Amino acid sequence: MLIRPALLALLLTGTAHAQTSEPLSVIDWLTNPPENLPGTVLLEPPVTQTGLQPDVQVTPLESLSPPLGLVSSSVTGLPVSMWQGSDPARLAELIRSVPVKANPALQRLLFTLLLSEARPPSGPETKDVLLMARLDRLIQLGAADPVQSLVQLAGPTDSQSRFKQWFDATLLTGDEDRSCSALIAQPNLSRDYAAQIFCRARRGDWASAALTLEAAHALDVLPPEELALLDRFLSPELFEGAEYLPVPQDPDPLTFRMFEAIGERLPTAPLPRAFANADLRDVAGWKAQIEAAERLTRIGALTPNQLLGLYTERSPAASGAVWDRVAAVQKFEKALQSGDRSEVAKRLMDVWDQMHSVGLEVPFAELFAKELSNLPMKDAEAENLRWRILLLSELYEEAARSVPEGPDENPFLAALAMGDPGSAQSPSPLADAIAEGFAWSPPIPSDIDAMLHNSQLGEAILESMILFDHGARGNLVDLTAAIAAFRRVGLEDTARRAALHLMILNGA
Repeated sequence: MLIRPALLALLLTGTAHAQTSEPLSVIDWLTNPPENLPGTVLLEPPVTQTGLQPDVQVTPLESLSPPLGLVSSSVTGLPVSMWQGSDPARLAELIRSVPVKANPALQRLLFTLLLSEARPPSGPETKDVLLMARLDRLIQLGAADPVQSLVQLAGPTDSQSRFKQWFDATLLTGDEDRSCSALIAQPNLSRDYAAQIFCRARRGDWASAALTLEAAHALDVLPPEELALLDRFLSPELFEGAEYLPVPQDPDPLTFRMFEAIGERLPTAPLPRAFANADLRDVAGWKAQIEAAERLTRIGALTPNQLLGLYTERSPAASGAVWDRVAAVQKFEKALQSGDRSEVAKRLMDVWDQMHSVGLEVPFAELFAKELSNLPMKDAEAENLRWRILLLSELYEEAARSVPEGPDENPFLAALAMGDPGSAQSPSPLADAIAEGFAWSPPIPSDIDAMLHNSQLGEAILESMILFDHGARGNLVDLTAAIAAFRRVGLEDTARRAALHLMILNGA
C-alpha cells in the first residue's frame, strides 16, 4: 500500500512528539488536565451532604401516555386526570348505567365526559376497560360516528373487542369499506365467518367469499338462519321469487346490512337507537330519515341543525304524524322570515305543540332562540312561551333579565337562571329543593366529597348525575345534593340548565 508523503510526514511528527512528551501521572491529570480534551466523558455522581434518604419522585408510566378523546380538555374544561383515581370496574358500571334520558342538560354533560380527552385509571389492564365502557355507552346513545372516530383514534386493530366496536359502527354509518379492508389484511381480528364473507364480497372477492361460505356450511359453524341469509347475500339470483326470510328478533349491524343488501330492509324503529344512523343515509326514504333524526336528536346524539335540514328539505308529502311536524316547522320559519309578530305568535304555539309531542323542546329552543330573542310578543300567552323557550336555550341568563307577566313561578325561574333562586319566592317543594342546592355553602354527600379529595372527579360527577335523576323522580334531598355537587366542581352552567329543564319541561 502506498502512503502519500504528506501523510507520512504527519505520522512521523506525531510519533516524535509522543516520544519527547512525558506521560502525565494520575495526580497531574487531575490538577492540570490537558486543554484539548474532547469533552468530559465520565462524571462522578454528586455526593450527598447528609445521611438522610433523598426524596424520590415516582411517576406511573400510564400517566405519561397521551390522553384519549375527541374533544380537547381545554375545550371541555375537564382535566385529563379525571378518571385516574377511580376503580375502572366501578367507572365502567357508572358510565354504562347513569340515566340521562329525561334531561337534555345531563345528556350534554354525559357526552362531554365520554368524548373529552382523558387518561385511564392506573393499572396494566385498565385502559380498555374504560375505553369499552365509553364506546358501549356512546353506541347505546346512538352516537355511531363518535364511536367510529374514538376507536380509530385508540387503534381499532389492537384487539378483537376494539375491532368489533369499530366494525359495527362503520356498518351503521356506511363506512364499512375501511373496516373490511382491515379485516381482510388481518383475518385474526374477527372469528365471525359472516364478517369474513361479507367483507370479502364487499371488496369484490366473490370467489373467496363463496369458498368461505362453503366451509361454514361444511363445518356447521353458523346458525341455519344466518347461513340462509348469507346464501341469499352471495347468490341472490338463486332465490328469485322465494319467500321473505323471517325477521330476526335481535339483529346485529351486520345482519341488518345484509338484509338491506338482499332487498328485505328491516325497520329501525323497534331496534336499538344506534340503528337509526342507518336511516340517515340516502338509501332510506325522507320520512324514515326524519324519524331517525328525531330519535337521535332527542337523546343528544345528533345536532339540531341536522334535524332542521331534514325538516326543511322539501314540502311535506302528506298529513298526520311526522308530516304535521314538518309543516309546522316550515310555517314557523316562514313566519320568522316575514317578521310579522302576530303570525310568529300563531305559528309558535302550533310548532311548540308538535315539538312537545316528541320531546324535542330543547333542540327547538337551541335552533330558534336567537331569532325569538328579538321578537317580543304582544299576546301574553305567546310571550310567556317565547320567554320559556329562551330559558331552555343557551340564552337563559340574558332572558332572565326581563320577566314577563304570567305564572307565579316566573320570578323564581328568572332567579334560577341568574344562579340565585333563593332571592325569589319558591312556588313548590321542587323549587325549594333546587334553591337549597344554590345556597351559599350547601353540604354535599360525604362519599362524593371523599371522591373529590381523592382526585376522582369523573366518578364524582357521574354519581352526582345519578343523584339528580333520583331527585327528579321525587327524592328532593338527592336533588339538592346533586346541584350542590355540580356547583362544587365548577359545573355551574350544568346545575342551572338542568334545574331549568327539570322545572320547565315537567310543567310543559
